[in-house]
Amino acid sequence: MDKYLGLLTGGGDCPGLNAVIRAVVRRAVAEEIRVLGVHSGWQGLIDGDIEPLTRTSVAGIQYKGGTILGTSRCNPLNEESLRKIRANWREYGLDGLIVVGGNGTLSCSMRMARDHGYPIIGVPKTIDNDVVGTDTSFGFDTAVSIATEAIDRLHTTAEAHHRVMVVEVMGRHSGWIATYSGIAGGADLILIPEKPFRISQVCDLLLKRKEMGRPFSIVVVAEDARAHPDEEFLTEEQRERIYREEHLGGIGQQVGRQIQERTGLSTRVTVLGYIQRGGSPSAYDRVLATRLGVHAVEMSRRGEYGRMASLAGTKIDSVPLEEVADKHRPVDEEIFHTAEVFFG
Repeated sequence: MDKYLGLLTGGGDCPGLNAVIRAVVRRAVAEEIRVLGVHSGWQGLIDGDIEPLTRTSVAGIQYKGGTILGTSRCNPLNEESLRKIRANWREYGLDGLIVVGGNGTLSCSMRMARDHGYPIIGVPKTIDNDVVGTDTSFGFDTAVSIATEAIDRLHTTAEAHHRVMVVEVMGRHSGWIATYSGIAGGADLILIPEKPFRISQVCDLLLKRKEMGRPFSIVVVAEDARAHPDEEFLTEEQRERIYREEHLGGIGQQVGRQIQERTGLSTRVTVLGYIQRGGSPSAYDRVLATRLGVHAVEMSRRGEYGRMASLAGTKIDSVPLEEVADKHRPVDEEIFHTAEVFFG
């Protein structure tokens, strides 16, 4: 009897998703397992928007950004959606499901496995690099490379015009992209969610740089960076607008405004936004995504459901989904300490 393995990608798009899809199909075909691609994340499993994936349909997609299956942030954990999923699961004869996603998608996968008995294997993806249980998530390396290139380019303008350049990068609840791109790009200050900042200290550092003959500066700000409660400068309306759970963004503009008003230094703000998500994945992300996809199929063959494929050092391993769900991995203290050496 043929074995059918479902595959869906959920949450935000991420460089490397297509490499996972290709790897899952190629490994499964070698074991005579049929892969059914689910379109638009969990929504496709609700709607029955499912199609067979073959070697031909995934040929050459590993270098392409986005996901050929599409994605969504659909949450299936309601009575009507669960009823439709049960019907479609039976109709398509699924024996298991590989779910590729970030924190939200993997937390949902854990509940689908634990509370509703679905045989699910998770694969971590996020440019934010904040999934617990894996040393690195694919997509992160690409996002850092894009942010670093942007910082490199802004350096020349900052130096030529003696300006402070504030660069807002992605990082929901975590500052991995800000920290890594800031170190690589030679930022003079990095503001991340894990370290509430005092705007007075930010301004003092920038003025000190000017006194030292360095009238230009680069400040990298994670989109969820927050002021220390002792020096909150945002109004309640601004906080609500900037820190919306469904769409973070805007703190860079406010930091830039505060710097210019308090110091008189010419300040400009650049928000990288979705540029960090797009484009071809780096070689590292392609390899990591491929290894995780292959391992996920092998986990399915062994019946290792309710777990997530993960990177541990240089080895691909797995961890229980329950250890991953509803958690975020903060920036490593030692890494941020390295960044602080170069502040100012």
